[in-house]
Amino acid sequence: MRRLPLPEALVAQARSYAEGDASPAEPRDAATVVLLRPGPRGPETYLLRRQASMAFAGGMCVFPGGGVDPRDFDDELVDRGLWAGPAPAEWAARLGCDEPKARALVCAAARETFEESGVLLAGPTAEQVVADTTGDDWEADRVALESRELSLTAFLENRALVLRTDLLGAWSGWLTPVFEPRRYRTWFFVARMPEGQVTRDVSSESSSVTWAGALDAVEQVERGDINMLPPTWLTCLDIAQYADPDAVLDEAHRRRVEMFMPEVVSDGEDFILSTPPRYVALMAAR
Repeated sequence: MRRLPLPEALVAQARSYAEGDASPAEPRDAATVVLLRPGPRGPETYLLRRQASMAFAGGMCVFPGGGVDPRDFDDELVDRGLWAGPAPAEWAARLGCDEPKARALVCAAARETFEESGVLLAGPTAEQVVADTTGDDWEADRVALESRELSLTAFLENRALVLRTDLLGAWSGWLTPVFEPRRYRTWFFVARMPEGQVTRDVSSESSSVTWAGALDAVEQVERGDINMLPPTWLTCLDIAQYADPDAVLDEAHRRRVEMFMPEVVSDGEDFILSTPPRYVALMAAR
């Protein structure tokens, strides 16, 4: 698959930063979660189409996720026994960061998934997961979390739940290029859809939601039916190489995240964004 050349205005903007004529914006830490379920052509992923009016990635199809909130750093969540699964130190090794940030990223991943899809990666014990989050009381809590009236720690404590961090897997890391006005340092996670739960179209930032096979999503982008930022498209292409969600999670448990920032590079007469080495062969096969 041949990558589309970058617009001249974007190349000029990138050159301005490279020459020191502009200062890059400070990136914000964020987490996004690829929710998975089995499908006829391999894993299916849950996608939200962002409102076209959104300042960042307007109209793009994305996975549930968002920025890390200061309260995601609350160490009392672990101290109060509300954390199940790998310890923050192990997550730090997987995510390539220190323990406080690793804990915050895992919390942000779970919180944002619940806020944007209604799916909760938590349960009454370390071996159980909530089976239904569709009631009015759950919706009230989801809205309170989204509006920051309720912290994740208080939410879990009020409902006598533990965060099931073992249901998450670390996948990749992407840093928005320096020439973008809004920048994010985003850790990508994967998680299998909990049995019994259902996704709900609840995010105020999305105009529509859908489940799509990872390979189907790749093909839709190639046909121009939907739009995705390169990290989302490449993640779908990557996920499509595995037979089912279990195989994806097995791979995730072996991964260690290395943050990648695309740069503008020459492609003959055109300029394109660089791609992490492991995706080059996958793209060539398209």
